[in-house]
Amino acid sequence: MSIKDEQEAAKQDAHYEAARYLRNAENTLQKAGQQGKRFLDKKYVSTACATAYLGVLLAIDAVFQLRGVKPPKGNKRESIKYYVENAAKLDGKLAGDLNIVYRNLHIEGYYEGNLSVPTIRDGFETAYEIIERICPERELTDEEYKARRRSGSWVGRLAAWLF
Repeated sequence: MSIKDEQEAAKQDAHYEAARYLRNAENTLQKAGQQGKRFLDKKYVSTACATAYLGVLLAIDAVFQLRGVKPPKGNKRESIKYYVENAAKLDGKLAGDLNIVYRNLHIEGYYEGNLSVPTIRDGFETAYEIIERICPERELTDEEYKARRRSGSWVGRLAAWLF
């Protein structure tokens, strides 16, 4: 197996696993129920946000591995600083997206128990954007992403149960 084939296989595995985390998070979030612009059950929102955030970290770990970023010694999930600094070196948009996921899902949704549908929705959408970056086929252009949004793909399904 060539290096390119190994990298493609690693991307496929990472994409599948990260997407699985987000699907599980979606299922958990549906259990929270919703009334207007607020979710009803803090426990389910917190669990869903934590699961989605971990899925994003798996995706970013794969991006780092494929681009030769060395993992830190010790507990690498100890601080977001490692992820933000290295993401910024590779891609400024990735670092910005990671910050949105960190703030909306990890801090607001998981730690603070924020039940705001727009906040959590924004975090989930950004999480999916990050995971799409490691999609094995190829990266999406902005136009393709906007078309997917309108077409009823994962974003459409996500919006359907969030609203």
